[in-house]
Amino acid sequence: MNAEMNGGGGVAAENGVKRSNGDEKIDYVYKVVVIGDSAVGKTQVLSRFTRNEFCFDSKSTIGVEFQTRTLTIKSKVVKAQIWDTAGQERYRAVTSAYYRGALGAMLVYDITKRESFDHVARWVDELRAHADNSIVIALIGNKVDLEDKRAVPSEDAVEFAENQGLYFFETSALMGDNVEAAFFKLLEEIYSVVSKKSLDHDARNIGDSVTLKGLKIDVNGGQDLEISEMKKLSSCSC
Repeated sequence: MNAEMNGGGGVAAENGVKRSNGDEKIDYVYKVVVIGDSAVGKTQVLSRFTRNEFCFDSKSTIGVEFQTRTLTIKSKVVKAQIWDTAGQERYRAVTSAYYRGALGAMLVYDITKRESFDHVARWVDELRAHADNSIVIALIGNKVDLEDKRAVPSEDAVEFAENQGLYFFETSALMGDNVEAAFFKLLEEIYSVVSKKSLDHDARNIGDSVTLKGLKIDVNGGQDLEISEMKKLSSCSC
């Protein structure tokens, strides 16, 4: 967990993840949703990852929009299509449709706002109600640059993440701390899940093929053998 919280771009490079030059053929497109309460920094986290930008005049996201970034994961070119889901309650009914088809989710809260963390469990429930049960989820505690205003201890988030089976990172969209590491980890885990599903599917197909081939039984040959044996018995002189 410490490596995840304190890691950076070096972690991603060591794991074989790098930015694509944009001219390569796309092998996979992964849909990821960024969710959480309003004003926790979702759009800023996304902008930092996709464009390496931070806008000080950012306004609340209206509705849903997405940004993309193409990178290489384990020799495969992956296009991450990342949806920015508005956190205001009045938009939740609209954005719930965008959970469908998502392979990953970044659930963001503000470490300086306890209420945003208290709502995390509800976001997880909503996500699991609308998304595939194999979705990969990362819990993101944003705004660690405001450490002196921290209202959510890291230990609380670690405990929640472990209980829910989530990956956990603390980030600063302002400074860029841990943003790349969090997204790279999420995308790598999505790649692993997708690859395992593909292998399982191939294994089932092979199993079905073997079962269908089965063992051929020559019924007619068996009947001829039985008749022949009966003829031998009837010709026996006692």
